[in-house]
Amino acid sequence: MEKILVIGAGGQIGVELTLALRAKYGQDNVIASDIREPHVLLADSGPYVQLDVMNSNAVSLLVQKEKVTQIYLLAAILSATGEKNPLWAWDINMKSLMNILDICVEQKVSKLYWPSSIAVFGNTTPKENTEQKTIIEPVTVYGISKYAGELWCQYYFDKYGLDVRSLRYPGLISWKSAPGGGTTDYAIDIYIEALKKQSYECFLSEHTYLPMMYMDDAIRATIELMEAPKESIKNRMSYNLSGMSFSPKEISEAIQKHIPGFTISYAPDFRQKIADSWPKSIEDKEAEKDWGWKAEYDLEKMTAAMLENLKTVKRM
Repeated sequence: MEKILVIGAGGQIGVELTLALRAKYGQDNVIASDIREPHVLLADSGPYVQLDVMNSNAVSLLVQKEKVTQIYLLAAILSATGEKNPLWAWDINMKSLMNILDICVEQKVSKLYWPSSIAVFGNTTPKENTEQKTIIEPVTVYGISKYAGELWCQYYFDKYGLDVRSLRYPGLISWKSAPGGGTTDYAIDIYIEALKKQSYECFLSEHTYLPMMYMDDAIRATIELMEAPKESIKNRMSYNLSGMSFSPKEISEAIQKHIPGFTISYAPDFRQKIADSWPKSIEDKEAEKDWGWKAEYDLEKMTAAMLENLKTVKRM
């Protein structure tokens, strides 16, 4: 039986991934942890430990005590937040990964999942259908730390045989938990504001295309990757992962089909420069070939799901 530890379980990805893992493996077999108090959706759904990933001794003792077989390391400082304090973001993003890589080797943890991001790409990267192997010159500390992390994951696989797996997430859109300070957060806020005020001021320009994905697809991709046979995983840095690509103008038009009176205005800020450095769309042929990945949600299907579900949550 697997014993899974999710570090950073209170974040945007962590909440939904923890719930999905508990549904699949049993709530007692998935330990949620975060530096904060438990998210409301996790409080009564299984074991929770308040844990600082920067404290390697505490993490190591927990892994040993609980006989953890898999770790999902989700703790990170995201792009927009990271640019406000780059050295702090670098320290947390890199030290947390190095702590867990070493613990996995020392404690003989069978699998490690660590997410990368489209933030590894930069201004010199081809913008359309960006390939798995391409020019990678990130322009944010978040992207730099993610690319460095990919190389460390490859190193630990080559040197120690650690079964580490990773996905380059596009912008992720969810309704269960709040975004965590990323450049693509507008694509969550816009739905919330559409229901609250029927208007939204976007911090990106109207024709800014970015790769995006509905959280249900991202969670499914993560679990499918981790459950794939070891011999199927050919990439030990990080797989491109593609869902859809759209602009703020296009997402607003999709919302207007459900809320005809919805209006949008534009006031680009410092996040525009970050978005402009990223691809407009990416391809994920290697993920499809190696472990059978295929997205299910497009913009229309996601918009209907977001608006329907957001109406039911308390913040609305």
